[in-house]
Amino acid sequence: MTDETSEDAFFRELGGTCAELRQAFARHVGISPQRVQLLVRLRRAGETSHRDLRRALGVDGASITRLVKEFEAEGLVGRRLDPADNRYTLAALTPTGVRVADDLVRAHQAYQERLLDGVTARDRQTVRRVLHRVRANATEPDGR
Repeated sequence: MTDETSEDAFFRELGGTCAELRQAFARHVGISPQRVQLLVRLRRAGETSHRDLRRALGVDGASITRLVKEFEAEGLVGRRLDPADNRYTLAALTPTGVRVADDLVRAHQAYQERLLDGVTARDRQTVRRVLHRVRANATEPDGR
């Protein structure tokens, strides 16, 4: 006999799915999630300060600096001082970095399509609507 409620089962499944998805693509391409996020973020945003990368990726400044320096050593990222305020360092993809990031974006699109194989557009819309409602309930005062 189990004491798990339908709500418990829903959130267990949701949590497990989210945890797995956070890591799955990175495992699929053989790159850490932070490295994938940094490359894709720079591809989408262009030249970006370390501070903005830290905020966008939700990691500490030392981690961003380490990642950017690793990418710089690999020839994927270039760095320079912000000419408007030399206390800040800007990072941007090199042409090689752009190609690598573009490949990641294409691979991610194909991976998402594979994950959603057999899931109808209607089912996707239902899941999005449910998740939107759960998020709103979690963030609205008194769930209203």
